[in-house]
Amino acid sequence: MPHTSELLALALSLGMVLSSIGCHVVSPYGQTVSIPSRQDVPDNLPRELCKGILPTYTIEPPDILMIDAIHVVPRPPYHLRTFDVLGIRVPGALSDAPIDRAYPIELGGMINLGTPYGSVKVAGLTVEEAEKAIDKHLRGYLKEPDVSATLLDIAAKQQIAGEHLVGPDGTVTLGTYGSVSVVGLTIAQAKRAIEAYLSQSLEEPEVSVDVFAYNSRVYYVITQGAGLGDGVSRFPVTGNETVLDAISQINGLEQVSSKRIWIARPGRNNQGCDQILPVDWNAITQYGEVGTNYQILPGDRVFVAEDKLIALDTNLGKLTAPLERIMGFTLLGTGTATRLSGPVLRGGGNRQANF
Repeated sequence: MPHTSELLALALSLGMVLSSIGCHVVSPYGQTVSIPSRQDVPDNLPRELCKGILPTYTIEPPDILMIDAIHVVPRPPYHLRTFDVLGIRVPGALSDAPIDRAYPIELGGMINLGTPYGSVKVAGLTVEEAEKAIDKHLRGYLKEPDVSATLLDIAAKQQIAGEHLVGPDGTVTLGTYGSVSVVGLTIAQAKRAIEAYLSQSLEEPEVSVDVFAYNSRVYYVITQGAGLGDGVSRFPVTGNETVLDAISQINGLEQVSSKRIWIARPGRNNQGCDQILPVDWNAITQYGEVGTNYQILPGDRVFVAEDKLIALDTNLGKLTAPLERIMGFTLLGTGTATRLSGPVLRGGGNRQANF
């Protein structure tokens, strides 16, 4: 069995070999990709003070859309539902109890006209039928009521308006109206698609659509953990982030991190990295240079390499920890055997002490 000193020498040699590898990325295809120098990076890449405009945004899961119902009128004949709102006006009502405002249809399908008129059930009726039912009910209180009723708002409008999550199937759900596919569409195209779908139930519907949360376009900040596990953070791309913004999202560099940073920009040919962009952290932070403060694009990996000395210390600790435990048990056993041997086994102890 090798001695402890030999194992330590072997571990130190391995650590020195690992630390001499340099800035290389080994792809899953067996290729070693070297980190280029700043001079090898094209000058036309977007960076701080010279940012580019991202392509027209297309909707993908799990984006959140904000939809507002601007013009929502149901196709006739429409039957009233609970939480619909009717505008009712009765010129011949009592002077101390006028009827001229908006009345919501309450639970049970009733409209409460107030004291002394009471409530009238209108759910399931058309607006014209509800107008006649209200007129008939008010004749018990008024001589010749002249009732006029209009539909001010429908409860289903609340199902259209609001925040809508784009589901895994690429659709947004509009309550009882069903679901509309919006995946791969721009905001303008999604607006037209939703309006075309709602036109099956509504007369010339009009909605406004905007992206409330850009969740489908993201970038990643990956921090090597110096043998203690890598960290991965995911952030949405809003079109204005740079490397400095990305590092600020993780509250700066960690104690185990080095200042070797680069962007791995994925390619489209499934053959590994399309671009490796080195970052000069000292130049960005200490001198305000913008040359390597690149603009972050969707899918970018901002990689922060580990401090090799800390990684070496961690790896040595992993190698020596089992030996330290074995030696600890050995020393404990030896000490115990020593204390139990000799005079202790003979029933001795301190023979000079007499009590």
